[in-house]
Amino acid sequence: MSLTFYFGSGSPFAWKVWLALEHKGVPFEAKRLSFDNDDTKTPEFLAINPRGRVPALVDDGFALWESAAIIEYLEERYPEKPLLPKETKARATVRRMVNEADNYLQAASSELMEQAVYLTPAERTAEKTADAKKQMMDELIRLEKCLKGDFMAGELGLADYAAYPYVRLAQRAEERSPGLGTARADMPQKISAWMGRVEALPYFARTIPPHWKA
Repeated sequence: MSLTFYFGSGSPFAWKVWLALEHKGVPFEAKRLSFDNDDTKTPEFLAINPRGRVPALVDDGFALWESAAIIEYLEERYPEKPLLPKETKARATVRRMVNEADNYLQAASSELMEQAVYLTPAERTAEKTADAKKQMMDELIRLEKCLKGDFMAGELGLADYAAYPYVRLAQRAEERSPGLGTARADMPQKISAWMGRVEALPYFARTIPPHWKA
């Protein structure tokens, strides 16, 4: 078996896949591509994913990209330690939560990062910054209502791995530009506690961007 996982540090879509791989305990080689160096645009990587984006996976010569497709493939190819519940309605609920994360949480965290990291102070406006912070907080309040016990679907799985990276991006925005992101202390209490449980997983430290750990 030869499985290679291509990722970029901080990419929430890639982070979700990495956490899923660790959850399943599938042996794999992780290859980090640098966005600054345009590693995703090299001929070698474009031969794997012609769109030039991460994540991508190569399993015994079979190349696959798009995080949702990769997750479904992993779930079918490696059924041990499932990411989704067995019961049909519970599986549908998790899939809905993943779609919500990839759409609404993604949009909220991206806007925060735009305001906090990618725009200069002259390009920011107080109104847009406030709107971005409110959008993220509204999503966190909705997310808190999804918690069932310690984890999103009652048991640790795909719903947690899909949501966590976006929430952590909101915190990263605050770390980079205090006052422009969402501090952990300002998040709903249950969300903060849930993040702590995800971060306590034995494999979590391997997945977080090294320069975020401080």
